[in-house]
Amino acid sequence: MSSTANTTGQKIFAKPSCPEQNGISPYRDVNIEQLQGVPEAGVGTLTKLFQRSVAKYPNNRCLGTRELLREEEEQQSTGKIFKKLILGKYKWLTYREVDTKIQAISRGLTTFGIQPKDKIAICAETRAEWLMSAHAALANSVIVVTVYATLGEDALIHAINETEVSLVIVDENMLQKFTSLSSKMPTLKTLIYFGKSKDTSFLDSARKDIQIKSLQETEEIGLKSEGESIELHNPSAEDISVIMYTSGSTGMPKGVVISHSNLVGATVGMSTRYNFVRPHDSYIGYLPLAHVLELAAENTVLSVGAAIGYSSPNTLSDQSTGIKKGCKGDLSELQPTVMAAVPTIMDRIRKAVYTKVNGGNAFTKALFNFAYNYKMKQLSRGGGTPLLDRLVFSKTRKLLGGKIKVVLSGGAPLSTETQKFMNICLCCPVGQGYGLTETCGAGTMCDVTDLSSGRVGAPLVCNEIKLIDWPEGGYTTHDKPYPRGEICISGHNVTVGYYKNEEKTRESYVEMDGKRWFMTGDIGEWHPDGCLKVIDRRKDLVKLQAGEYVSLGKVEAILKGSNFIDNICVYAESDKDYIIGFVVPTEATLRNAAGSLNIDTKDWEELCKSEKLQQKVIDDLHRVAKIGKLQKFEVPRKIKLCSDLWTPESELVTAALKLRRHSIKQFYINDIKQMYT
Repeated sequence: MSSTANTTGQKIFAKPSCPEQNGISPYRDVNIEQLQGVPEAGVGTLTKLFQRSVAKYPNNRCLGTRELLREEEEQQSTGKIFKKLILGKYKWLTYREVDTKIQAISRGLTTFGIQPKDKIAICAETRAEWLMSAHAALANSVIVVTVYATLGEDALIHAINETEVSLVIVDENMLQKFTSLSSKMPTLKTLIYFGKSKDTSFLDSARKDIQIKSLQETEEIGLKSEGESIELHNPSAEDISVIMYTSGSTGMPKGVVISHSNLVGATVGMSTRYNFVRPHDSYIGYLPLAHVLELAAENTVLSVGAAIGYSSPNTLSDQSTGIKKGCKGDLSELQPTVMAAVPTIMDRIRKAVYTKVNGGNAFTKALFNFAYNYKMKQLSRGGGTPLLDRLVFSKTRKLLGGKIKVVLSGGAPLSTETQKFMNICLCCPVGQGYGLTETCGAGTMCDVTDLSSGRVGAPLVCNEIKLIDWPEGGYTTHDKPYPRGEICISGHNVTVGYYKNEEKTRESYVEMDGKRWFMTGDIGEWHPDGCLKVIDRRKDLVKLQAGEYVSLGKVEAILKGSNFIDNICVYAESDKDYIIGFVVPTEATLRNAAGSLNIDTKDWEELCKSEKLQQKVIDDLHRVAKIGKLQKFEVPRKIKLCSDLWTPESELVTAALKLRRHSIKQFYINDIKQMYT
């Protein structure tokens, strides 16, 4: 990304469209006057975008999958049996070969009655077959409904029934779940699966009128029909490409309606910001393709003719749980140059490195700490450390394969400590970005030369961003030193709306100044160089580090079912992977529990400090959470038992006894710091 400089010599990455209205006017990439939504004229759909790459790079590596040599069962010290994989080299399909498969699968789908404008669903782990199946549907103007493979049964049934799909594509692991749930999915007529299922006895539980075929059979049917008059209908830019269902942690998942032009716009934004990704590069795909970040990233990679090698969280590294000891993980085998990662994965890498360093001798620790601190100083001055990179950090760099040029970070905020670690120990920049499903995962991305932490970069060329006042929260565009307010995004990547939910669509997508804006609910601030920092959230919805959403109010309502709870406030920070809770206990219940645990003190404050009683309450919260069908990450890992009641006089609750979250946070700020250490 090129940039200009202001009078002080600072790089400028974005600027307001009306400089005299700094902070109020929408910000755009500094290099453009008009938003950009297509790579070239006439390429406005994902189908044409891929066909463009097939024409330009027919013999380039496109999609790769490692060969499974054999599986072994390995007993752990705990007695558990883990399946370990021995994997071979990556086997590659060229762009031309992938296109041939896509066309065949697309024709095969028509033999199951799938016509243009119909909908099919994909519910599977990330693999080459997932992406090829999606493009096969899109090539005939069929809408793809994406559903997380980890969704609960109720959410899964909801997504399938709301969209009324007749055909679902699954992997071998999801096949059993769908056959068992088929009686609750009245519109479902066909299941297509990929992979090999060893045990097929469960197929007897499927509805008798459902036909079950493999993806290979579907492809073969399509190849045989090449001579027949099956005409595929290419989509238009305005056609719906995807209905993407969210993770649903706030209730039933919402379907976000995404057009072809939306996703193409997002790929243009991403590929323009990171224009150093070239046809010879390789990307490792392992995040869920049902997540917009991975779907947009993989299509961006394809748009420049680069290669995608597939992996999974269980086989990613040499130390991954699914890899046989002594065998290479996928990163070591592929040696990718680009990857996307959620903060949790980068945190795990950081902790693993520090654990190994701290387990070494005094000289090793001293050398590492010296090298780390010295390089940090050099990077802050704009310098480098080639000798230290070769002598000290070459081993840590190999954790990601050894050839990584950039790591794309999204899904949740990345901590300052982990970002610095990646820059220093893995010798690669981390491109933090900001986007939502409703903006196709695009919005902002950091320039690779920007090594500052805590920010999410400047607007991409596909969209513009402005802040609007939120007086209730105390944020305005006139704030000093930085303009602050709710982040609103307008542009080619802003999606159509929510499926069958006009009320929510009208609430979140609004017309302002003759343009359509998505109201994110996040609070941001503009920095003088045109980069955005996300500082707060309007709603009580918090995204944890691994990307899970926690609805604080919903969790509190369910946990109040515990007899121990008089009042509770759940708290979460987006750069952490767990939530905490502040509990005002019911005195009688807590004292009874103290008696059963033989705790002899009668002092109320001492009882609230008892670790045994805290654990007793946590155990009961888990019991209530299970009844209320909360996920594990929605249950506080740590709690504080508060000895004082929350009253309007204490200003911790309103007159209507509603929580004052900000006041509670400030009151217990020291406890929060302690529980997150």
